[in-house]
Amino acid sequence: MSLANHHINQLVDMCRSQNQQAQMELYRRYYKAMYNTSLRIVKDSFEAEDIMQDSFLSAFTQLDKLSENSKFGAWLKRIVVNNSIGHYHKKQKENTTGIEDMLYKMEDQSAEEVFEPANISASEIKEAINGLKESYAISLTLHLIEGYDYEEIAQIMQISNGNSRTLISRAKTQLRTRLTSLKNS
Repeated sequence: MSLANHHINQLVDMCRSQNQQAQMELYRRYYKAMYNTSLRIVKDSFEAEDIMQDSFLSAFTQLDKLSENSKFGAWLKRIVVNNSIGHYHKKQKENTTGIEDMLYKMEDQSAEEVFEPANISASEIKEAINGLKESYAISLTLHLIEGYDYEEIAQIMQISNGNSRTLISRAKTQLRTRLTSLKNS
């Protein structure tokens, strides 16, 4: 019997009963989005694949913590983001450069101001984001692409709300500079 037509609520209930076919169907539905989410944060396809796999395993073993079956996708995405950020923090410790050392107060700018250049492709924007410092790229990805607010980003990156706003503001300024230079070249 194919599970492709089952509603998410049914699949999650089946997964709670250790139904491997239901697990595979949920995996099939979400793996691309979760892989891309992780990849945008860790910037390494092999690491993103590992994080995504670990996140699915965590989700399937902790389904009792999910309060509403219909929110499985958002819950899984949060697991992926947290695991990806955890990987980021592990790499930061290896590099011994703290985020707190890079921050100081600055005014915030809206997302629209970052993307003033009109004739820049999505691939050029992605390339510009990937060329930023790692903390800037991660904070912008979480804010502009994943849709997290400043407070959520502060929790994920384990920094204060003020530092979250400053980090994103600086990242937007750097991105604007990169995009402007792309437009002018």
